[in-house]
Amino acid sequence: MKNKITKEIIVSLTLVVLAVLLLNPFHFWMPDMMVMGMLAILLVLFGIFASFILKEKVFDERDDVNRSLAGRNAFLAGSAILMIGIVIQGYSHRVDPGLVIALIVMIIVKIATRIWSDKNL
Repeated sequence: MKNKITKEIIVSLTLVVLAVLLLNPFHFWMPDMMVMGMLAILLVLFGIFASFILKEKVFDERDDVNRSLAGRNAFLAGSAILMIGIVIQGYSHRVDPGLVIALIVMIIVKIATRIWSDKNL
């Protein structure tokens, strides 16, 4: 169990770091080929992150399971739409910071909630 959460945190943090680097906050690097490579890596990491979400298990009552499933599906749908927007804008070399920030916030809240619930529930 502890090993699984460690993998989730590592993949999540890597995903966040790559997303921030795509914003090129200091405007000093990122030739076109590097942007395309980072977009590909970002998509792969997002797929790994999504697989962690899909493998979550809830061992409570049926109602809790239904709410959990709805929450996971909503998170995946929202983050997939944000990823599509980031990738489309990345190919035109104008990534909207709002999309990246929204994705980062969703990822951080997901992991923080998971860590909190593991410790407190």
